[in-house]
Amino acid sequence: MKKIGMTIVAALCIAATTYAAGNQPTTAKWEGNINVTKLGQYLKLNSAQSEEVSNICSYFTEQMGRATSSKKNKDAKMYNAVYGNLKLMRQTLTNEQYSKYAALMNVTLKNKGIELNK
Repeated sequence: MKKIGMTIVAALCIAATTYAAGNQPTTAKWEGNINVTKLGQYLKLNSAQSEEVSNICSYFTEQMGRATSSKKNKDAKMYNAVYGNLKLMRQTLTNEQYSKYAALMNVTLKNKGIELNK
């Protein structure tokens, strides 16, 4: 009887641990290589916008890489990288394009497990 009880407790602990581990957000290193060509097609960028967006995406990838590998102020650096990116895109894109980009960025960050609560 004692063995059966211990087996049930062990099974419940393993199941709970597995379930809880799957629901944790992951903020591993940023490996978001942005495909500027597909982004340009999705946003219907003109040639001047395309070059500017490419530069902004490169800068954003660099900043996110620094933020995720940082040991101090990781959340603040990530916040600054994301909102800096959005600010630069806001200046470059039209209202319609920016709306699409902001929605895409929101989904991407949620899928990566990055939450910016400030």
